[in-house]
Amino acid sequence: MSTHIADANIRPAPDAELVAIADYVCDYEIDSAEALTTARHCLMDSLACAMLALHYPECTKHLGPIVPGTQVPHGTRVPGTAHVLDPVKAAFDIGALVRWLDFNDTWLAAEWGHPSDNLGAILGLGDYLSRKAQAEGAAPLTMDAVLRYMIKAHEIQGVLALENSFNRVGLDHVLLVKAASAAVAGHMLGQTRDQLVDTLSQVWVDGQSLRTYRHAPNAGSRKSWAAGDASSRGVRLALMVSRGEMGLPSVLTAPRWGFYDVLFKGNRFAFQRDYGSYVMENVLFKISFPAEFHAQTAVECALQLHAQVKDRLDQIERIELRTQESGVRIISKDGPLHNPADRDHCLQYMVAVPLIFGRLTAADYEDSVAADPRIDQLREKMVVSEDPRYTKDYLDPDQRAIGNAVQVFFKDGSSTEKVEVDYPIGHRRRRAEGIPVLEAKFLDALRTRFPKGQAQRIYDLCLDAPALATMPLHRFMDLWV
Repeated sequence: MSTHIADANIRPAPDAELVAIADYVCDYEIDSAEALTTARHCLMDSLACAMLALHYPECTKHLGPIVPGTQVPHGTRVPGTAHVLDPVKAAFDIGALVRWLDFNDTWLAAEWGHPSDNLGAILGLGDYLSRKAQAEGAAPLTMDAVLRYMIKAHEIQGVLALENSFNRVGLDHVLLVKAASAAVAGHMLGQTRDQLVDTLSQVWVDGQSLRTYRHAPNAGSRKSWAAGDASSRGVRLALMVSRGEMGLPSVLTAPRWGFYDVLFKGNRFAFQRDYGSYVMENVLFKISFPAEFHAQTAVECALQLHAQVKDRLDQIERIELRTQESGVRIISKDGPLHNPADRDHCLQYMVAVPLIFGRLTAADYEDSVAADPRIDQLREKMVVSEDPRYTKDYLDPDQRAIGNAVQVFFKDGSSTEKVEVDYPIGHRRRRAEGIPVLEAKFLDALRTRFPKGQAQRIYDLCLDAPALATMPLHRFMDLWV
């Protein structure tokens, strides 16, 4: 006689975590002028990153239809290209472009990530829906709606990241991109609250990415398209539910088979705050350097020291780097670096280049620059350690600092001063200083892709908040062809 006790087959109420997101997406009204302004700047910054990524064949080889020559009615335009795609593949392409150079906005907490990765889903699905609505005589989506969806996608991804470390169980943060993209995509498709819950349940039961493509010895280019992949998957799952696919109400909490027991060591998600507009208001911009964000202030320190060390490189005995615990754990890396993706997640590399050259650009991760033997010589002289104050301020929700310090010691016993920066130029506390630099980054990126007049028209529109807000989404996307 079998002693197995069968699972109780009683359909439970949906997990509260799913319902909370669905309620937020359906009911929360964005009334923060700061969040809307920051979302507009985020749109500019993200599309600047996309335009710069188009110069890299390793990125552009991923773009375009799965089957060459495919024609899509009311298809989505991929900015900076001639591609017209279905919304799922368009979400991948746009997301990959935004993310490729590790130059888009960042959120740092117990988990980290890049909330603008969700722009792939918002523009990819939104352009299609806007064109379809116009063809059917309905009202198209406006750019004001795009900005509000951006705020909600940022909030979902960021609030989930505040207290929940997915990397500590080996999962990549792009699963939060998939969740946020699916949530806003479902709302864009007109889903009911119950359908949104079903869509979100499909996200958590889905296969989740392992972080191994971000770490030695497997760091590689997948980390540059993983977010686009997650964003497009969110759109795909939302489309499936809109066509009648059922949900899994206790996908998180089901004993033995749920996400918590299988993939989160039995722990439930913890929450620091309710969903609102906090994340967009506090998001971090990578304005000056395409570098993993835990190293941004270290690069600023190294640039300040460049003039003092550039003519004394052979006299350096050691270089002391003080950083946060997360910086030590994620980007401190010894040994050979095998590709650009390996280098832009190496704290020591990102400090060595500005010390030597007085700059750090996307091109500095390529083989031609990495071949300079002075870079590895400096890396070998670096000592990385945690500063407890940096870690404390990093985790403080009222500070959200990302401190680093760099000091160079020479063989003759002399040294530079210890240069310390707590808040990078893209931080909320440095908005007045940072936004003009962000706007310049946007215009410079446009000029790499478009004729001067077209670039200026896009730039002027994005600086005119009222005009941008009322523009139909598909008309905005037409400007980028």
